[in-house]
Amino acid sequence: MQDKNTELTTISKFMSRVLRHQPGRIGLALDAAGWADIAELLARAAAGGRAITRDQLDEVVATSDKRRFALSDDGLRIRANQGHSIDVDLGLAPLPPPPVLFHGTAWRFVDSIRLTGLERRSRHHVHLTANVATGEAVGRRYGKPVILRIAAGQMAARGHVFFRSANDVWLVESVPPEFIEVQP
Repeated sequence: MQDKNTELTTISKFMSRVLRHQPGRIGLALDAAGWADIAELLARAAAGGRAITRDQLDEVVATSDKRRFALSDDGLRIRANQGHSIDVDLGLAPLPPPPVLFHGTAWRFVDSIRLTGLERRSRHHVHLTANVATGEAVGRRYGKPVILRIAAGQMAARGHVFFRSANDVWLVESVPPEFIEVQP
């Protein structure tokens, strides 16, 4: 039997996969803004062999250090705050970014990033943070972490459009290499 934290992490990863990338995996339908009916999510997850209670879902949403998920005002729907590889419109308005943002990655990717910049790949946006510690935590997931300093203010001045998700992740389509500095 898994301990409670491990169980909640497993549920969070499952919800991320379903709400960001593969709702069809369990036959779930998201609306155009990425919202899913919670009762349907729980029923389809259980039918697919992944029983999740409403209390567990609420705890995952409430305790996620990255605040990955949002509940609708009526508490009946849920969606991922960002990171989708499927087509959704989160309804985010463009915002001027702070002068500097950060991106955490692993050292093994630095040479490639210096050549091509940061690309969104299969996702809608590149994810940036105003918090160095968050960048370090993200980078650690991929190996020995490195922090990239992004000249976001200069990018915005040159026409790059930034958004900020509900959980304070800064989003941009790409970051050209000339706006990236590797933190020592």
